[in-house]
This record gives sequence, structure tokens and C-alpha cells, in this order.
Amino acid sequence: MFRKTDEVKVLRDPVHGYIHVDYEVVWQCINSAWFQRLRRIRQLGGAYMVYHTADHTRFGHSLGVYEIVRRMVSEVPDISKALNEREKVTAMLAGLMHDIGHGPYSHAFEAVSGTSHEEYTCRIIEEDPEISSILENTAKGLSKDVADVIRHKSENPLLPQLVSSQLDADRMDYLLRDAYFTGTTYGSFDIERILRVLRVSDGRIVIKESGTYAVENYIMSRYHMYWQVYYHPTARVYELMLRDLFTRLKDLEKEGRWPEGAEVLRPAVQRRSLSLDEYFALDENACGYAFACLMKAEDPVARDLAERLMNRRLFQFSENNPANNRRIRAQLKKKGYDLKYYFLKDEVDQRPYVPYSGKANGAIWVRMHTGEILELSAASNIVSSLVKGPAGSDNRVYYPEAD
Repeated sequence: MFRKTDEVKVLRDPVHGYIHVDYEVVWQCINSAWFQRLRRIRQLGGAYMVYHTADHTRFGHSLGVYEIVRRMVSEVPDISKALNEREKVTAMLAGLMHDIGHGPYSHAFEAVSGTSHEEYTCRIIEEDPEISSILENTAKGLSKDVADVIRHKSENPLLPQLVSSQLDADRMDYLLRDAYFTGTTYGSFDIERILRVLRVSDGRIVIKESGTYAVENYIMSRYHMYWQVYYHPTARVYELMLRDLFTRLKDLEKEGRWPEGAEVLRPAVQRRSLSLDEYFALDENACGYAFACLMKAEDPVARDLAERLMNRRLFQFSENNPANNRRIRAQLKKKGYDLKYYFLKDEVDQRPYVPYSGKANGAIWVRMHTGEILELSAASNIVSSLVKGPAGSDNRVYYPEAD
């Protein structure tokens, strides 16, 4: 039996109305230092350079994912019946802490440090003295159970599907939350309807045939959010310039010319396995201070890139093709720019839904009125067209504006 709080704790939330907490272990994890650190990590990386209110954090998102998982395991009859109390609490904790290992600037930092946030998430859950003791004092082996959900190695394959799949609490929260904070309406979808049509069949989450339209809307919302928000060229160039600055710092470190005031960034630049204490120190407040110091650095490239990031003097963009690239590169060389840091290529592509065969959590499954279970693209003409059609792509180059 897991200990409940004296009364249900509620946290106001603009997306879900209230976040409800009634397990002591969940409340203790929310109040841990590592979880509170997520207040200092923005959810959307460089997108706040485009959408001025998109400065919401991983803290709010993580609470939102927890709330959706809590509703799944308590309000969806099939899921509630399929899980015992320990499994329900494990799923809620995995939803709550799935992003606890995120570094600053969202996924851009993973490219800089060469490590995934999932790796650090599992280390924190199992190795951090505060988090692991909260979990182990609640139930022996709970820290491994929670980490195994995030690793997709849970003994019950239903649990990872709730947190990380094609139709999961993580995606549902970030689409609604990011749409809200960017002021973009096309990220909205009918989450209430989706929760009502969730079912369990042979150990996997399925949806009723009557819920197909709601899931089609969810798929399209995801597609539009990627192109209008996540892959917006200004958001992309901010993250590319961030990586560019770290590349310059790495080169300076090799040359023995590390700039003053940026010591907190050094472990990440060295691309080695960081201790949890070193990683804890890397939040966006610390990075912002380091960038402010770099604006006074002796090195002109580091100084210029830091100033551009701090004051939003971002590179412009153009089509990536050989003739255009030759012209731009010649102009940059003439002005004395080092092309390694001042001519950036970027190509992104996105399909709104790609089923991964052979994995329960790699596809969205539909239970037809006949009882047959079909993969979503076989049950929906709209999704079938999206899967068979060409992927959307964007191919650009970024470089400083002409003086």
C-alpha cells in the first residue's frame, strides 16, 4: 500500500486546469532539487526567440505528463483494471520524471554534449541520493522500475506505452502546452475524446474505431506544430548558433585558450561523461551568465557569437543549393568570416506519423467494430495518405546578415 497525502494536492495549470497529487512519493519527487531544477530549463529551446510567450519550462510540461498518466491509470477503465497499484504509481512517476535529465536549451544541448537526456534521466532516478532514497524508501526496487519504464524495459509492456509511444502522455501534453504558450491554435486536439476511446487489447493500448477522427486530428496537430513551431527557421538558427558557439569553445579548449567566466560549460564542451553534480549545474541560468561573460572574451568569434545569441542578432537564411552556396561563401570570405562558424547548413524532414513494425509502442492500433486490430494507417485513409506521401522537408543555409 502506497502512502497517500493528508489531502489531495492541486496545482493550477493553464492546460489541464489542475494537476492532482495524492501520493506522498509523487509529492516528494516534485519537491526534490532535481525536479525543481526543471524550472530553469525551457521547454522549447530556441522557439522563444520566435514566440515571445514560449518561455514555459520542462517543470510545467513534466507535471502535465504526470497528470495525463494519472488520468489514464485512474479514469480509463481498461487501463485501470490492467494495472495494480504499484504499476500505476510507477507509471505516474515515470511520466513525472521522464525529462528530469534534460540539459539547457532542450534537445540542442544533446547535440553539444553528445549524450541523451534519457541516459541522464535514468542515472538521476537510480543514482541521485535524494531521488533514489525517496523511491526506495517508498518501495524496494521502485527506482529501477521507474527507470525501466523510461528505458522501455519494463516487465509490464503497457507502462512504457503510457509515457513514450506514438500516442502517449508526453506528446499529448507538449502539443497542447506548446500550442497554448506559442498562441498557435493548430496544436490543439480533443484529448478528452482520446482518453474516452482508449482500450487495452493483448497487452497494448488501442483505440476504438469511433475515436479514429480524434486521433487523425492529433496526428495533424503534431505535423503543423513541427513546421510552424519546432522547425521554424528562427528557432532552428538559434539552436545551430548555440552549437556553433560550443564548437568554438571546444576549439579554444584544445588550443589552451579557454575564456574566463565560462567554466560551467567546460565539462559539456569536453564531451565526456559528466558527474551528476556537474550536470546539475548546467541549467539555462548558468549558461546565460556564461554567455554574458563570453561577450567580453578576448576571442572575437566566441565574443561575437555570444553577443548574437544574447541580443538576438541571429543569422539570416537562404535556400541550400550549390550556386547559392558558392555566392554566399564568396561574400563571407571577402568580409573575413571564418566559414566554419559563419556558414551553417541545416536540413530537417518530418512525417507526422511513421509506424514502427514489431513494437507495441511503435504504432497506433485501432480496434475495429468487428474486433479486428488494425494499425492506424490501415484504418484511416487520411493517415494512410500521410504515411505513403513524401516527407515534408526544409533545406536551408544560415549566415550573417550583410553589413
